[in-house]
Amino acid sequence: MTTRRQMLAMSASAVVGSAVSVSAQGNEVSSESRGKITQVRNATLRIDYGGVRFLVDPMLADRHALPGFPGTVNSEQRNPMVHLPMPIADIVDVDAVIVTHLHEDHWDQAARDALPRDLPVFARNGTDAQVIRGQGFTDVRVLSESSEFGGVRLIKTAGRHGTEAHYELMAEILGEVCGLVFSHPDEKTIYLAGDTIWNDDVAAVLSAHAPEVAILNSGYAMVQGVDGGIIMGTEDVLRVHRAAPETVLIASHMEAINHCVLTRAELWAFAADEGLSDKLRTPGDGETSML
Repeated sequence: MTTRRQMLAMSASAVVGSAVSVSAQGNEVSSESRGKITQVRNATLRIDYGGVRFLVDPMLADRHALPGFPGTVNSEQRNPMVHLPMPIADIVDVDAVIVTHLHEDHWDQAARDALPRDLPVFARNGTDAQVIRGQGFTDVRVLSESSEFGGVRLIKTAGRHGTEAHYELMAEILGEVCGLVFSHPDEKTIYLAGDTIWNDDVAAVLSAHAPEVAILNSGYAMVQGVDGGIIMGTEDVLRVHRAAPETVLIASHMEAINHCVLTRAELWAFAADEGLSDKLRTPGDGETSML
């Protein structure tokens, strides 16, 4: 079977020529409407953007293949808690991979086994890049504020993987994380916040880039004995909305890992109560949001 990467390599002109397509109704569809975000599972996403397909934070292990994260709530439950919604071969048929950080629920052994070793992989920093090269990948690139791939600009952003109380307890485990902004002349600007809570970094990105779409890791992952989440929960999502009321919010990193306690239904109910449900999407695993 010819993969997407092979098709791109064989005919770059074919990609350019596909900027205008025909819908099922026979209408021309411009390049402005071709972008889409597929929620795979947990924080794993496929983002089709500017003619390029990105795979973000792949965790591809079978259901219950891994133990729960020690020291977190519900650690007796095995991860991931749900099956993948599509074949792994379809998930890894991409042009490049983005790894926001090296936690097991964002970059696991199953993903490393499934991905071609020559596939371009974007890492958070030089340290992560060195680790990924040591895992056998030959084209590892470091994200920056001026990264680019296939005509898509990738702007690394900062985040905070928990509160000060979390970092006082487990700074080495939480480590540094990143998000990024996707930019292309024919697409809406996307902000992928990554594993962060609401903080000044997030507010700065919203102010500087005015994204039309923001992907928020919203499962409210919790550590035993510490109040608050190490990723966003309801109040964080509300703060993002208040800071950027016209931005469409897409909730990810939900209902797949033992310590993520906020469900899609709970987040949706909260959004309805707060009057932001028209700006929130809570896609199920395998569902695609068109930009």
